[in-house]
Amino acid sequence: MAEEQGDLTALRREYVATGITKSMMKGDPIAQFADWFAVARQVRPDDVSSMTLATADKQGRPSARIVLLKHFDESGFAWYTDYESQKGQALADNPYAEILFYWYGLERQIRIQGRVEKLLPEQADHYFNSRPLGSRLSAHVSHQSHPVASREVLEAKVEDLAEQTVDDCVARPARWGGYRLIPEKFEFWQGRESRLHDRLIYTRNANNGWDLQRIQP
Repeated sequence: MAEEQGDLTALRREYVATGITKSMMKGDPIAQFADWFAVARQVRPDDVSSMTLATADKQGRPSARIVLLKHFDESGFAWYTDYESQKGQALADNPYAEILFYWYGLERQIRIQGRVEKLLPEQADHYFNSRPLGSRLSAHVSHQSHPVASREVLEAKVEDLAEQTVDDCVARPARWGGYRLIPEKFEFWQGRESRLHDRLIYTRNANNGWDLQRIQP
């Protein structure tokens, strides 16, 4: 029988990484994330901050896209975007989301779930003003996720704004800013041989600390 178009059942890969145990993990999942992130940064520094952001609208319909992590600390994980974009509208209706990091060379992924809040305008200003001029011009003219007649229309708007710009000064649009995901649950996943993967879960407890347990792959 001829192979069906799009049939990927014969595709295989084997995971060969060293496993992880509870005793190897830090008590604080953000500190553990920082450790894994530092290792991943050495392997793929150009792609280490890429993460999938999954949201759901008020009807529960999910959507996912790649965004870039811009900073993280004990308060959460932050990125920047247009508040009027599809993800911004979804977060306005349902302020819970999940972010996912997958680092292929390390056979590792981290899922982080939690509530999302907007960053302060001062934080958005600080990051916006640190971006290259071209990125600031694009963010100013582009109403993310909204229809446009053509690419030429967008490019013309950027050119017009660039001609009006003095001393590379572009104001941050009020509709553009940052979000922070405040983590409630982490999953650290390590690929293992024969698909018997390691999955370790951190969940917040009643004392605002973290409980760690292993779950089955």
